[in-house]
Amino acid sequence: MPGMVAFGRRWGIASDDLVFPGSFELFVRVLWWIGTLALYTLHEGKFDCSGGRVLHSYLVVLLILLAFIILSLCAIVYVSAQGTITNPGPRRSIPVLVYVRAMLYVPELIWAILGTIWVSDDSQGCQPAEVGAVIAAVVASWILLLSTGVGVLFVFDPLGSTHPGPQSQELLGVRDLESSQGSQLLSTARSVAVRVWESRLRLLCCCLPRDESHRAAFSSIAQLVSGFFSDTDLVPSDIAAGLALLHQEQDKMEQCRDPDEALSHSPSSPIAEDLEAELEKATHCMQFAVAAYGWPMYVYSNPLTGACRLSRDCCKTQSAEYDIVGGDNMGCHFSSVLHSTGLQYRDFIYVSFHNQIYEIPFFVALDHKRAAVLVAIRGTLSLRDLLTDLSADCENLPVEGVSGACYAHKGMSQAASYICKKLLNDGILNQAFTIAPEYKLVITGHSLGGGTASLLAILLRSSFPTLQCYAFSPPGGLMSITSSAVHISFSLSPSLRLSYPNMEDLKRRILKMVSNCNKPKYRILLQGCWYELFGGEPDDFPTEMDNRRKEELNQPLLGEESLLIRSSSSYQGLASEESPVHGSHLPLYLPGRILHITEDGPARRSCFSQVSYRVEWSSETVFRSVLISPRMMADHMPDAVLLSLRSLTQDRPFNLCPSSLSNSHLNVI
Repeated sequence: MPGMVAFGRRWGIASDDLVFPGSFELFVRVLWWIGTLALYTLHEGKFDCSGGRVLHSYLVVLLILLAFIILSLCAIVYVSAQGTITNPGPRRSIPVLVYVRAMLYVPELIWAILGTIWVSDDSQGCQPAEVGAVIAAVVASWILLLSTGVGVLFVFDPLGSTHPGPQSQELLGVRDLESSQGSQLLSTARSVAVRVWESRLRLLCCCLPRDESHRAAFSSIAQLVSGFFSDTDLVPSDIAAGLALLHQEQDKMEQCRDPDEALSHSPSSPIAEDLEAELEKATHCMQFAVAAYGWPMYVYSNPLTGACRLSRDCCKTQSAEYDIVGGDNMGCHFSSVLHSTGLQYRDFIYVSFHNQIYEIPFFVALDHKRAAVLVAIRGTLSLRDLLTDLSADCENLPVEGVSGACYAHKGMSQAASYICKKLLNDGILNQAFTIAPEYKLVITGHSLGGGTASLLAILLRSSFPTLQCYAFSPPGGLMSITSSAVHISFSLSPSLRLSYPNMEDLKRRILKMVSNCNKPKYRILLQGCWYELFGGEPDDFPTEMDNRRKEELNQPLLGEESLLIRSSSSYQGLASEESPVHGSHLPLYLPGRILHITEDGPARRSCFSQVSYRVEWSSETVFRSVLISPRMMADHMPDAVLLSLRSLTQDRPFNLCPSSLSNSHLNVI
């Protein structure tokens, strides 16, 4: 649904977004009106104190004013609940009702000021109950007025001004503009959007330095984010409704889907490669990937004892004795690494907690149990890491011995190059293999660290052809198919689906869901919240597709197309639903051999339910689309991944409570 146009600009809400805020304000206003009426009725004819006449007039006018406000809110809530997301016709009178409601704020503001003056000057000699009631009414008036002001700022769209270009063109669809004027308008709007997002990022990351690398990252991320929904006319609540619909639709499809045929061995390795052996190695490496997060993850995973264990070692000055770089003045990070890995101080070759954009912490240690020089790279834990994550443009990846261009995630590619230079140019790996020349090189990491570890393995492959990489939950859009194929012989990686092409596919699916559903948005959101909180069967939402002939589904939906403000490379008809569209962004894939772990049994359990897992080999094509779940972030946490691996290797179930919940679709290694 296009954003509502009022007061000469487009706002960040639609005409069907006023049901919930209007209902809440209506509830408050009705209670307020009843309380005021009770006060007036109880004291009628008894306003004989000093300023009593002013109090009488104040209450009478307040009752009348509240009555008009209640009537206007009833009309707004009723009209806003009509129609569907793509059928705003029944709500065409909403702007007029909003103007009426805005006009009522003027006398309400005046009366709030008068009430404040009466309470401060003319309330002497009146009953305490009368004074208290008026004070409560005045306070409530100011709270509601301030809340309204905050709400206006919250839904204010900096790009919603109608003055730079003809509003009629915007409402009819910029995609209809084929002249140079239309192209210039799009270019100007895009530039303004990028500047707005840059300002938002600078405000969000105000504590970060203003050097060139951060400015470049802000610019790159702003272009990425501003362009994502720039070709659609959706407001945030439309996206929320689309996600709720898509989650239930995916659950229905999952219930009807035949079980995938599991592979008993890696598709790229000999059959003799035992799955249990790989799981043992993966579990061992995951402990180091978790340890790389330092003390925050250690305390999070051990909430009762973690802080006490670390407190004994945090103030010891070991950094002078060992090569520890940056960000660990108290020694807490290093102490947590020691506790998590079980290694000794002498086993560490290099430890860096230095953290800048494209420069992430890592450590190098001698793993005597597996006879390996192990490089563990930290995942996302700071704003700088988040900026590295969001730098999702494609960047050339230099791969020796490969014909053709190879591409990778920009932020992780630069982070891998930084670590590669440190390892080779500073002689860190030479020092490690001088101590243990018979050891092999193993690289591991989780999330951002997993993606960086995968790319680092490619960069080091020519120098260390026998190296192994265990990447846990890297992004789905990490590297091009060429570099992914090169990587497949020595990497084991999980399957987190997020990537720019997959997000484009998610956007297209959201457009389809919101355009097809013929229920009002407030019902979609209410039923979606109930489903996420309490489960149950997915709601069988009737859609505008129900009575269509099958062959008609191959044509683009008019409702879906109407949500596009210009021709979009991400838009397709429903016939190609199974193929994510990447537009101008190159398709990127998961690296290496993929192990997919899923949860056995029903997806929803109580906190103390026993959880067991199953594992199978998979391929990157399985993870082309984003699966929606309220536990997506919890499933991505490193302790959840480690929990599932330990459950598989120990062949026993675990309780859900001690760690993050896992999702039957997304809990992967």
